[in-house]
Amino acid sequence: MDFLKEHLIGENYVWPANDKSFTLTQPDRRFFDRYNGNQVLSLINFFCTSVGALTLDVGHKIEGLILKELPADIKSQVAVFNWLRGQYLYYWN
Repeated sequence: MDFLKEHLIGENYVWPANDKSFTLTQPDRRFFDRYNGNQVLSLINFFCTSVGALTLDVGHKIEGLILKELPADIKSQVAVFNWLRGQYLYYWN
């Protein structure tokens, strides 16, 4: 199951048509914009696939963490992924 645009609960995302700032294969050191819907979806799907827990509830939990708790000093896709992994390991297991 993929987490899709219609699954997002946030309402203030931007959806650039020719967005080359995200990747569907793996997070990298490019800037992560928590308000870019394409980047948020990509990261949610990659994270859920990597931990083997893709459900709507998990996707919504990850989205909420990104929107409400992601520290401002975390700027790259890989840094966001690593932060989420730490949250997952510490709080969900």
